[in-house]
Amino acid sequence: MKKNIVLFVLFVLPIVAYLFFASGINGFTKLPVITPNVADFGNWKSLDNQKISLNEKITILGFSGTNLLKNRGNFFNLNQKIYQRYHTFKDLQFVVLCPLGTEQEAKSVVNALKAFTDVSQWHFVFASPEEIKAYYDQLKLVDKLDADLGTPNVYIIDKERNLRGRKGKKGYKEGYNTFHPAELSNEMLDDFKVILYEYRAALKKNHNASKRL
Repeated sequence: MKKNIVLFVLFVLPIVAYLFFASGINGFTKLPVITPNVADFGNWKSLDNQKISLNEKITILGFSGTNLLKNRGNFFNLNQKIYQRYHTFKDLQFVVLCPLGTEQEAKSVVNALKAFTDVSQWHFVFASPEEIKAYYDQLKLVDKLDADLGTPNVYIIDKERNLRGRKGKKGYKEGYNTFHPAELSNEMLDDFKVILYEYRAALKKNHNASKRL
């Protein structure tokens, strides 16, 4: 009996502890709302001349700025760490707001991603500098866009157009820095899993409720 207890402590307990902590600090909570009811996009068009909407989509939102090609490594980090894992989820989209005039640079990034990724859920959307600044301002974030109207951060917006992140005792986090792969693999991946869990739990609850009717 004593031998079994020792074996449990040495081998089983560390594995259980690892699985618990690997689930992330937000693994058993609802991800807070940072900014509720953010505005939908205007009549801005994507590279393929489509109108993109935030409604009924989980959106990963970025702001490229005018130095889109210079910062293309950030998109590759995001693609590798998050997009490729979840792009088959039909209610998910990755949207990058870009200044008008950067269409060719955006096309170059998309073509590079195409070499190893299904890019159907990537959307580069174009607006004037004034429109981009006004849109970012209504998100009511602590961080600001740089002089080129860009930021390395991306933001999670849920299907009800609420910008989600972390706040409270565990710290404040409104966006995720795509320049740092480790931040995407840890904080962002943890928080993104929480959002997916919320919707999957809601779907399951609604399904069970409809079965009882």
